[in-house]
Amino acid sequence: MARIKPQALLNQSKKKKGPARISATTILLCNLVVVVIILSLVATYRHWSQRSTNQTGIGLSTFEDTADSFANSKKYDLPGYAILNTSKGYITVELNKDGSPMIVDKFLDLCQKGYFKGMPFRHVIKHYVIQAGHSEGLGAAEDWTKKGKLHSRLATSPKHEAFMIGTSKTRDNTGFELFITTAPIPDLNDKILVFGRAVKGEDVVQEIEEVDTDEHYRPKSPVGIVDVTLKREI
Repeated sequence: MARIKPQALLNQSKKKKGPARISATTILLCNLVVVVIILSLVATYRHWSQRSTNQTGIGLSTFEDTADSFANSKKYDLPGYAILNTSKGYITVELNKDGSPMIVDKFLDLCQKGYFKGMPFRHVIKHYVIQAGHSEGLGAAEDWTKKGKLHSRLATSPKHEAFMIGTSKTRDNTGFELFITTAPIPDLNDKILVFGRAVKGEDVVQEIEEVDTDEHYRPKSPVGIVDVTLKREI
């Protein structure tokens, strides 16, 4: 067997220890991985930057709206309905908390104090209005009867349709009176503050309207409000 020369062994050893070749596919994959990592980092940076900006804007907006939200929260927590238990039956009133907040607050406060318990219907004007109150005087009803029949034939205002609930605008010592319209009345803009409407028990209102009265529109037989129940929903 022929002997291998030392120089040939040295050359053969160098060939075996040389670095292996890296394929083009491997290089391409590595480059793609690097690109994906860079793009992910850029996208993450943009996302958190945008989120930080949005949170700052939302924080300012929330701060500006805090007062309104706080004010409205109390309003919408208040009862939205009052059920008048009368000697003729129940009348369910939907309160206009948005349109007449101050009057509704006053009404609710009086309800909680039992102000309307036992309140009589003092005057009943057929096809016009019924009035409940503690005062013996005619009050606003006296003036209404003078021209009510004439104006009741005029164009009506949606605010004063039948079965609307209101109180007198008159500043006197008669207390808080309740008026329930029994017909469309267009001439009450300067006399009544409407704060609700009857959504159930219209037949009860009509039954009260039909009671016998004297020449001063006072019921001959007692009829009145037994008590009032407040509810958020019905």
